[in-house]
Amino acid sequence: MALNLFDQFMSPTHLGIPLIAIALTLPWILVPAPTNRYQSNRLVSLQSWFIKTFTQQLLLPINQAGHKWAMILASLMIFILTLNVLGLLPYTFTPTTQLSLNMGLAVPLWLATVIIGLRNQPTAALGHLLPEGTPVPLIPVLIIIETISLFIRPLALGVRLTANLTAGHLLIQLISTATITLMPMMTTVATLTAILLVLLTLLEVAVAVIQAYVFVLLLSLYLQENV
Repeated sequence: MALNLFDQFMSPTHLGIPLIAIALTLPWILVPAPTNRYQSNRLVSLQSWFIKTFTQQLLLPINQAGHKWAMILASLMIFILTLNVLGLLPYTFTPTTQLSLNMGLAVPLWLATVIIGLRNQPTAALGHLLPEGTPVPLIPVLIIIETISLFIRPLALGVRLTANLTAGHLLIQLISTATITLMPMMTTVATLTAILLVLLTLLEVAVAVIQAYVFVLLLSLYLQENV
């Protein structure tokens, strides 16, 4: 039974070809591209308003040098958000439940922020490893601790996104299985579990949006420390 539950997180294949590539390119197919025409439809206008508002709020505490990342952060937010929401549809696969994919997104972007800090302001970047006013006997210990915490950041980004989506999908799978099993035996209990399933699905939609925002927000905070 446990194997069947976790089968939903395996990368699907057809004729030996992994379909994760199609799942990764689907968001760019569904998201409409703005046109050069004077008039545009409501969907493109709503998308442009969302990107503008999100980018303004995200880059508000970041210095002017970090505003070059606006395109990357906005695209990453829409990409992860679309993948998370599409994964809640029936008979679909969520690529962001794969730790390898999330780490593939987190590590290069985190490493880019660290390299930018070391290149532009090496003294300030290395100064984060040792808080000001630290007693001399604690200096080696604190440097080791801060270095470990620095390298744990990309792992925390990837594991947080993977764990939250995986846990939500497992709960939906368990409650839906319980609803189908209880339907012929206890109709009242099955109705209650079905209501719980609907509420949990709404919660998972909120989690999908929040986790995409948290991923990009933490990345922007890492960027803020290095620009």
